[in-house]
Amino acid sequence: MRGLAGKTVVVTGGASGIGKATSFRFAQEGAEVAIFDRNAEGAKTVAGEIAAAGGTAAGFAADITDYAAVGEAVARAEAELGPIDVLVNNAGWDLFRLFLDSQPDYWDKIIDINLRGALNMLHNVLPGMVERGTGRVVTVASDAGRVGSSGESVYAACKAGLIALSKTLAREHARQGLTFNCVCPGLTETALLEGFLEAAGNPEKLREAFRRAVPMGRLGTPDDLPGAILFLASDDAAFITGQVISVSGGLTMHG
Repeated sequence: MRGLAGKTVVVTGGASGIGKATSFRFAQEGAEVAIFDRNAEGAKTVAGEIAAAGGTAAGFAADITDYAAVGEAVARAEAELGPIDVLVNNAGWDLFRLFLDSQPDYWDKIIDINLRGALNMLHNVLPGMVERGTGRVVTVASDAGRVGSSGESVYAACKAGLIALSKTLAREHARQGLTFNCVCPGLTETALLEGFLEAAGNPEKLREAFRRAVPMGRLGTPDDLPGAILFLASDDAAFITGQVISVSGGLTMHG
């Protein structure tokens, strides 16, 4: 895709799942990738695998729920790789829990990781993008934030918030050369989904029910997401902002 070679890209939650697959794809396009993850060893391991494959990457310990820690990680990444051109807000967490069975400490954890974490990243990265007059932000939201999802009330609320946040920032910064778009995975085979299924009980039965609900007849994989993410970060999407793309095998077809 046009315009990715030589760019500095930050991917949160880059040590596994969708984040790992996305980090590899950016590196294959010639970008320099900063892998942010609370799992510091995992981030460094993925960076090493990318380097072994001929790409450029560095891993950084980053707890995105901690504003000060995010600022430090951003400063380290820019010192090592250069000013951030692309931010991929990917990190997230969820656990199956009906709303009336949940408690405020659970809400706090869900909100801190899935919403406040992106706020922390944006608040630390956007000033540099605004100053340079260029930047791409791609946020991995969820179809749960577009159409709702049983057992994911607070998670869905956070993901809906990310979509609204992205649209608002797209309006605020359009004339400064920045774009903000969202990619919404459907049911995707990640550790997050595994934890969700286990918490719901009878995971294999639920997995089969999910598979049958997808028109394309399978659950997504992490490798299904990077194409849409990289497109929105590329020069090919220079005139696209404030938009949402579902990558769900047709599970949702909401306009």
